[in-house]
Amino acid sequence: MVQGVRIREGGTELLVPEQHSSGGPGKIFDTVFFNEQMAFNRDVSVMFLRALGKHMKVADCMTATGSRAVRIANEVPDTEVVANDINPGTIPYIEENIRLNNLTNCRASRENLHCLLAKEVFDYVDLDPFGSPVPFLHSAIQGCKRNGILAVTATDTAPLVGAHRPKCERRYGARPLRGPMCHEGALRILIGFVAREAAKFDKGVIPLLSFSIDHYVRTYVLLRNGAAAADESLSKMVYMSYDPDTLERSVSRTPDERHVYGPLWGGQLFDRDILDRMSPEGMADVRRCERMLEIWREEIDSNPFQYDMSEVASNLKVSTPRYDVFMEEMAKHGKVSRTHMSPTGFKTELPVETMKDIFLSVSRRE
Repeated sequence: MVQGVRIREGGTELLVPEQHSSGGPGKIFDTVFFNEQMAFNRDVSVMFLRALGKHMKVADCMTATGSRAVRIANEVPDTEVVANDINPGTIPYIEENIRLNNLTNCRASRENLHCLLAKEVFDYVDLDPFGSPVPFLHSAIQGCKRNGILAVTATDTAPLVGAHRPKCERRYGARPLRGPMCHEGALRILIGFVAREAAKFDKGVIPLLSFSIDHYVRTYVLLRNGAAAADESLSKMVYMSYDPDTLERSVSRTPDERHVYGPLWGGQLFDRDILDRMSPEGMADVRRCERMLEIWREEIDSNPFQYDMSEVASNLKVSTPRYDVFMEEMAKHGKVSRTHMSPTGFKTELPVETMKDIFLSVSRRE
């Protein structure tokens, strides 16, 4: 019998390696990888698929212990799940986790994911590699059925946030952003890359849920067949400019001397109807799920990139006012929201000069 430690995550019993990661991008201690911190990531998958409310044939392509696949099979009604990993050491864990939860709708698979996705197609393909998803993306796109859903995680955030610009340009074909909006930039680079790769197969993308959190960025996109759908997605690619002296952010459909960052996805990050149907009930981290759902539901989902309180305070050379007081004052003048990407970040459709005047006024009052 495979050795390990039993844990409970959400509504599911899991056997995982006794020595495993509990934070950050994680380390592979043995031949089988498991990261406890990614429980939230798996919670979101369960909430998301439940919200769709329909039969789904699911492929978890790089499942390791099978934690995500088994949770989906156990906690999402009307699913049939393939828990796949090429590493032979994972199979005993996957099979034991299927047995622990008495599942008949989940099967273990040990295939190269390129082969699996060439032989079968799925309603939902989950691509969550250790590092960059780039080498696997073409196969994942082709493994989705018509109007299938593709979920993609990238944990190579250092290139995506601009710490290693040449690597981001090589991998994703995009120049990354630095500064307070770098995490949003990373997320939009990933979505944009998925959109551009999907377009090569005459497929368009509609992001249903996208987020940047902890040490990774992740997006769930609906794939739509047809050249028109692909062209529509490509029309939403933008380039961005950022002036640290004025804090001005602007976007352009084409690059120029100012708009040098990108290409980036300039469209929606969320589907509001799906967010409204997602429920944290029974999740591993109910409080975090509740908090994130609340923020996602209110977050402005348009082009203006986020600001950060410390960025504005530094630019204006004033002390940082209380976040809630500033946000309340902003709301009197126009649209403003929190952003899930930073506890001190915000988004607004107000002009930058108006935002700065309000910030200055609130700071001086305090």
